[in-house]
Amino acid sequence: MAESQRILLSWIGKTDLNAAENIEAAGIGPIAQAVLQRSFDQIYLFSSYPDNEARGFIDWLGQHTGSAIQYHPVVLSSPTHFGEIYQAVSHCIENIPAYQDAKLTFHLSPGTPAMAAVWIILAKTRFAAELIESSKENGVKTATVPFELSAEYIPDLYKRADADIARLSAGLPDEAPAFSAIVHQSDVMKRVVAKAHRVAPRSVPVLIEGDSGTGKELLARAIHNTSPRRDKPFIAVNCGAISPELVESEFFGHEKGAFTGAAGSRHGHFETADNGTLFLDEIGELPLAMQVKLLRVLQEGEVVRVGASRPVKLNVRIIAATHRVLIDDVAAGRFREDLFYRLAVAIIKLPALKDRAGDLNLLIDSLLDRINKESVAEPAWVNKKLSVSARNVLLNHDWPGNIRELANTLTRAVLWSEAEFIGQQDIEDALLKRRQTDAAAETILHQPIERGFDLQAVISEVAEHYLHRALKLTGNNKTRAAELLKFSNYQTLNNWIKKYNIRL
Repeated sequence: MAESQRILLSWIGKTDLNAAENIEAAGIGPIAQAVLQRSFDQIYLFSSYPDNEARGFIDWLGQHTGSAIQYHPVVLSSPTHFGEIYQAVSHCIENIPAYQDAKLTFHLSPGTPAMAAVWIILAKTRFAAELIESSKENGVKTATVPFELSAEYIPDLYKRADADIARLSAGLPDEAPAFSAIVHQSDVMKRVVAKAHRVAPRSVPVLIEGDSGTGKELLARAIHNTSPRRDKPFIAVNCGAISPELVESEFFGHEKGAFTGAAGSRHGHFETADNGTLFLDEIGELPLAMQVKLLRVLQEGEVVRVGASRPVKLNVRIIAATHRVLIDDVAAGRFREDLFYRLAVAIIKLPALKDRAGDLNLLIDSLLDRINKESVAEPAWVNKKLSVSARNVLLNHDWPGNIRELANTLTRAVLWSEAEFIGQQDIEDALLKRRQTDAAAETILHQPIERGFDLQAVISEVAEHYLHRALKLTGNNKTRAAELLKFSNYQTLNNWIKKYNIRL
């Protein structure tokens, strides 16, 4: 079996820069001291200093070690910004090939105290790593942290001084009680809430897109409850759960005797939601024939009950939601183009839970608190808490089912746990096990070629997909994007960007 890679990760500090400039008081600096006294296969260095200063240090360090050096420039709003520091280094570690099998070492001495604190947080909660510190007097030694730092403290590190950034540009009030149920602090969700805030007072239709379990109905209710219609009905309808034979009656109502079983007249969802909001969940599941009738109602602002001849005037705001990509369904003929553009006046895209950096811990705490409150009346109930190891399992799961899967997992874990603290095994028992398949490879590698196959088009699609992802992930930082894609330098990345006409 091959020996594990030994990897050192460190921020570049001022003392290191001074050492490279041969400033006597700096000595050789903590990073060089570490690489001279210990052996590493790879060195990952982070820097928020000007690029020329950092690269000068790296060139100098290369003269003292034969280890491969990876340089990661990081733009920080402040060198003590915990959230940005945490995101930068944790993302880098996750992209190190086979990092789970490597021997990681985090250097505490270089950089700011906030940077050192984040290394401790990561070593104690997410990545198995040795912590080291170095000084001219005592050399390099393993740092002893005198307590086990619980993962539950991580949310405090994410709190940003610029928490109101999304509201500043939107001109929104400081707080909106209706949105308080949407637990978040990630930038991507701040933008979502800011958009929802802006559109809430208006009566224009809203289309919410997002994977199953991301909280589309919760967002729709928040929009309604922040709107002038807040005191009027909010009617939620799952379009995929209505029988095709009854869909027209469900939406528009019917008169007595309109069909077999219609013993009396009945209001449909549109009439029930008059002056309020009608939330059409999974709008993409509506049959095409019903889409035509829905379009007419939206255009005319009136409905005709089944079995009636006179229309009923209505004032209903529509908020629709779907886990599908409706514009693709339009192209495939599964959804009417005219209805799509009638609904898609304001489009809000809810991100998957895995893309909401910094929100998972908050959601875990919020959901567990809700479960505890709902269960307090049960016989012999004990208020449940998460152990550090249990929380770590939750933090390292990818949550394909998003918030709904997280909530259900916590509920199961509460049921399985007999003690006050929910343990690691309780969480592992509660997680849904999925058969590992390489669906993407099946799709790409096993397409039929008997009638011809456009190989160049597939290669272009794959290249464009990963170029866009790498650039988005790095904020269009070409150096970092090139590293993620394993290009030798950013000029190679530039060539690919030009070849595939990628817009920055």
